[in-house]
Amino acid sequence: QRILRLAEMCRRLETEEEKVLPFYPSSLAEWEQQKALRVLEETASEPLARAMKDYMGLERFWQRFNKAKLEEKGLERARAALADRNQELRRLLQQYLAGATINQKVPKDPHPL
Repeated sequence: QRILRLAEMCRRLETEEEKVLPFYPSSLAEWEQQKALRVLEETASEPLARAMKDYMGLERFWQRFNKAKLEEKGLERARAALADRNQELRRLLQQYLAGATINQKVPKDPHPL
């Protein structure tokens, strides 16, 4: 109940895209969606199945939670890739600066030997 109340309070903070397209596209085929709807409409005989009906309101919460987790993982990967790229650029810059320092120390006259 607490999660449902919080979800209602957060509804006003949703982006315009989330308000217009509140449902995520399903990866199920049409016949699979119809079969799932039929199963949901049936009266449950097992206690666990009856208890699951009480939590159907949390489906939207879990969709958003999973979306946020996926975005978090994607950002973590992007950050790691940027950190690797940054490290590579620092290494190249150090090589360049080391080469520039050596070139300044080398005399302009050819070596006598």
